Amino acid sequence: MYSIMKSASVYGVDGRCISVEVDIASGLPQVTVVGLPDPAVRESIERVRAALKNSGFTFPLDRITVNLAPADLKKEGTAFDLAIAAGILSASSQLTDSSLNGTLLIGELSLNGSVRPVPGVLAMLEQAKQQGVQRVILPIANAPEAAWISDLQLFPIQHLKELTSIDFSSPWSEASIAVNSSIEAHQTSINDGEIGDYGDVIGQQQAKRAMIIAAVGRHNVMLSGPPGTGKTMMIRRLPTILPPLTEKEALQVTKIYSVAGKLPQGTQGLITRPPFRAPHHTISTAGLIGGGSIPKPGEVTLAHHGILFLDEFPEFPRAVLEALRQPLEDRIVTLSRAKANYQFPASIMLVASFNPCPCGYYGHDQGEQRCSCSSTVIARYRSRLSGPLLDRIDLHLEVPRPIAHERSTAAAADTTFTSEQMRRSVLNAAHFRNERSTSRHYRENHDHPLAGAALRQSVNARPDALKLLEQAFESLGISMRAYDRILRLSRTIADVALSAQVEESHVAEAISYRKME
Repeated sequence: MYSIMKSASVYGVDGRCISVEVDIASGLPQVTVVGLPDPAVRESIERVRAALKNSGFTFPLDRITVNLAPADLKKEGTAFDLAIAAGILSASSQLTDSSLNGTLLIGELSLNGSVRPVPGVLAMLEQAKQQGVQRVILPIANAPEAAWISDLQLFPIQHLKELTSIDFSSPWSEASIAVNSSIEAHQTSINDGEIGDYGDVIGQQQAKRAMIIAAVGRHNVMLSGPPGTGKTMMIRRLPTILPPLTEKEALQVTKIYSVAGKLPQGTQGLITRPPFRAPHHTISTAGLIGGGSIPKPGEVTLAHHGILFLDEFPEFPRAVLEALRQPLEDRIVTLSRAKANYQFPASIMLVASFNPCPCGYYGHDQGEQRCSCSSTVIARYRSRLSGPLLDRIDLHLEVPRPIAHERSTAAAADTTFTSEQMRRSVLNAAHFRNERSTSRHYRENHDHPLAGAALRQSVNARPDALKLLEQAFESLGISMRAYDRILRLSRTIADVALSAQVEESHVAEAISYRKME
């Protein structure tokens, strides 16, 4: 007897529909799984065997062949368990409901027949919908996540034996799916860096203004300064002033976290706040960019539409930092394997901080705190940051010690740059930016920023502003990439000032943020 069921898997951050074919023939009892299965898929037979037995079914004592098609794609994970079990039941005539034909089945089986959740459901169902699937049987724990894909009939189950009693005339529906409340419930697990208020930071008005500019244009930022000046403190408050994600962005970010298995169980809403990722400097290249035999998302992809914070920037291995160059430029990570290429979205805002030297006090000697590093040690320390990498960072900012009057009690209560007021400035500038781009019949996109001739035509810069930029290009020896980035940064500064034209002062401020060059 022969049967075929539909299932799905994840490749990169995209779903892929898989056909599960089961053939039962006379012969010695034996089960063979073909179609490039990984160990987790091959082991599924033992889970299915125990689950069928403990659910009141019979596991056929015949020759069973399970084929996962297309056969040239490597299969991994446990999402095929439910489809394999249903295929064996159908091929052995223990399950005769024809409604399973064309129905997508995903889920992991426990030995007692319980159906466990699997990661990547959002990506699987998005692809299945594109291929015309209308009905889905899935673990009940994955149902709230799956409900965000519209026009699909969902039939969540808790146990394998429920396959025989599904009422296909009554699909499951969530009574209410609250976006904001559910996100707030697990915000800590997504944005673990979002703490405090910018009003807690004493002084540092210039750095706070730079944070506003970076938040509006999603510009890459690098802060340098001695220990204890508030670099990390300010960066970890950056999520408090970022605008919320659009619906499309929220779906993309939620899909990525679903694929990575980082969505808390029972989540009922999309992730509406930009993610904040802060990996340790001992991270590997695969951990940062993504990797594996079947590549999985790295920290760069987990920070998509959000912030990637690299503290102690020069302490990261040089090879790891250099791997960031292509994602920062193309906003996508491409990983090639022998049989396939995988692409991961990586539209990130890179924010880095570091000390000026290994001891931390070079150029900031004060009292007994003096730099003890030799010029050779300092040169070796800074050489870990290559010129091409620094060229991709728009704002280079020094964060000095707060001066005496800033440390006074009156100045400590900073009411000028609180998170609420900075966020209001960011939202006003973002609204002005959208209105400006609409009136000029183009749409600026953080995923695909304008460059070259299109950028120069869209910024609406005054002649004296362009002349200043040309002078900087000649005298400072900046690259054409830096030229475009300064022009784009100048446009963002003008948006913060709610100015339709880029003035000379906006270009001058943008140039001042390239101090490392």
